[in-house]
Amino acid sequence: MKGIKKEYWLVGITIMAIGMIYFLASYAVPRILVSMTKAAPAYKVAVDHSRIIGETILAKADGKDKCVVDVFIMDSSDKGVPKRQVVLTGMDNIQPSAAVTDDMGKASFSMVSTEEKQYEISASVEGVHLPKTVKVTFRNYNLNPLCVPPLTRGKERIVLFYLSPSC
Repeated sequence: MKGIKKEYWLVGITIMAIGMIYFLASYAVPRILVSMTKAAPAYKVAVDHSRIIGETILAKADGKDKCVVDVFIMDSSDKGVPKRQVVLTGMDNIQPSAAVTDDMGKASFSMVSTEEKQYEISASVEGVHLPKTVKVTFRNYNLNPLCVPPLTRGKERIVLFYLSPSC
């Protein structure tokens, strides 16, 4: 009788061991491996990898038409850094003057002007300026490329586009 109980006990231990191996192989180990290889969130700003991009860089100088500039704050592996304050400078009518980056590291700004002028816009994150800038232009004339007046340089007149009578 003792030999039979011992065999049942060994069979039970063997079944439990097989169950434990199955559990580890199918559930626990894959979860651990996935959690170890997930992309870690970005926290450290790398200004050399960050970008300032003009989404709309030409607008009418009527105080209504907007230029839009997006700033992407990135880390050294080009992942967006969230929750960083970005400040845009270069003109007065920037809305908002400071913005916090979203989960992708993006902050958007818009600007209007009533003065016909080109502005050089720069961005800074936490007091550090990004190395690149973007130029936005406000003009009072028709923005149709076929209606652009000729350029002048000194006494020379350079015609780049055909001036349509409908302008």
